[in-house]
Amino acid sequence: MGKNKNKAGHDKGETAETPVMKRREFEKLIKPLHGELVAVQEWAKSTGAKIVIVFEGRDTAGKGGVIKAITERVSPRVFRVVALPTPTPREKSQMYVQRYVSHFPAAGEIVIFDRSWYNRAGVERVMGFCTEEESKKFLEIVPTFERAMVESGILLLKYWLEVSAEQQTLRLQSRIEDPRKYWKLSAMDLKSYSRWYDYSRARDDMFRSTDTAWAPWFVADTNDKKRGRLNIITHMLDQIPYEPLESPDIELPKRQAPDGYEEPAYSPREVPAAY
Repeated sequence: MGKNKNKAGHDKGETAETPVMKRREFEKLIKPLHGELVAVQEWAKSTGAKIVIVFEGRDTAGKGGVIKAITERVSPRVFRVVALPTPTPREKSQMYVQRYVSHFPAAGEIVIFDRSWYNRAGVERVMGFCTEEESKKFLEIVPTFERAMVESGILLLKYWLEVSAEQQTLRLQSRIEDPRKYWKLSAMDLKSYSRWYDYSRARDDMFRSTDTAWAPWFVADTNDKKRGRLNIITHMLDQIPYEPLESPDIELPKRQAPDGYEEPAYSPREVPAAY
């Protein structure tokens, strides 16, 4: 595998002057990457590999879109997405990382965290859901915790999706104006929007404390969502030592003869042909 290409053969890297990618071009480029993700799936199943992929970033950075692009052509039994809700009173009484550990992969599984234990370094810290001391202690512990993950055989990939202040404003405004996106807009989004630089400081502290040799952070520019998705998937494929998938030699068997079968006169209710 070449230094600047993944197994699907796509070049990496874009310039700041690159125009926003059109959907048709994106669909053309994502297709071979989906094939490589299927190869990763089959490799993980056959080797018993365990992979954890963490996606973090500001609101509207595009975490959900990247995860959808990764998972839409693979099995949910292998690629599991974990997006935990607000912790329950019982979970709040547990060791902080406990509810995340319970979702870690077994052999042959790939777990994607749509936000992760890093909530404590970001959302919880900025919005006051934990104390500064709790956040500081978390950042001290995380490198050791992640080293234990890696030494147990987990391949850990951590991605931070970076979006500009201007682009975040446009995307939040779109959520306000488009009824298809209302569900994406929460009171928390509006509160966090006003605290851009608090989040920047929290992000910087997180990088300083947890960007380690065994679990480095990778930052992806997602101002252009489609390019961001392609770049992240391409990079992710480069980090996984999977084998290319060989085309199966399969021929469909001959279908049986009707042998006197006739369609019944009665059938269940049909869906009206509205279109």
